[in-house]
Amino acid sequence: MERKICMFTGHRYIEPDRIVLLPRELDELLERLIAEGYLDFRCGGAQGFDTIAALKVLEKKKIYPDVKLHLFLPCRDQTRGWSENAKRAYSIVLERADSVCYASENYTPHCMHARNRAMVDGSDLCVAYCTSSHGGTAYTVLYARKQGVEVISLE
Repeated sequence: MERKICMFTGHRYIEPDRIVLLPRELDELLERLIAEGYLDFRCGGAQGFDTIAALKVLEKKKIYPDVKLHLFLPCRDQTRGWSENAKRAYSIVLERADSVCYASENYTPHCMHARNRAMVDGSDLCVAYCTSSHGGTAYTVLYARKQGVEVISLE
């Protein structure tokens, strides 16, 4: 079976009622995707949805050794200004990822945009938590559709 690539994009802030349900929805979706041959998962390393998705993929890696987590990060200093709890979660994800690539060494006005495009390019599927028609997540979903990447929306 051919390995398929799935990438995740979503908002940093998640409504309290959704943050309770998203991990379970992602767990069920990941089971289905893995059965369909999606074994490579790309995450952007941001707080919120990216972190939830990455942690869920790491859980699946324990069950399915062929599953890989690939981090596409905007810059090495991404966590500046984050809380200690957010930095701890980021550190766990970073340490356990199968690969890490950076769009830029340091923050630039365009590094997030470059990271998002890099995640989409070569992906077969985009799983998105997008509740707004503007911002980085909305741009990434639009870019994915323009590139012919299927989008599954978790709203």
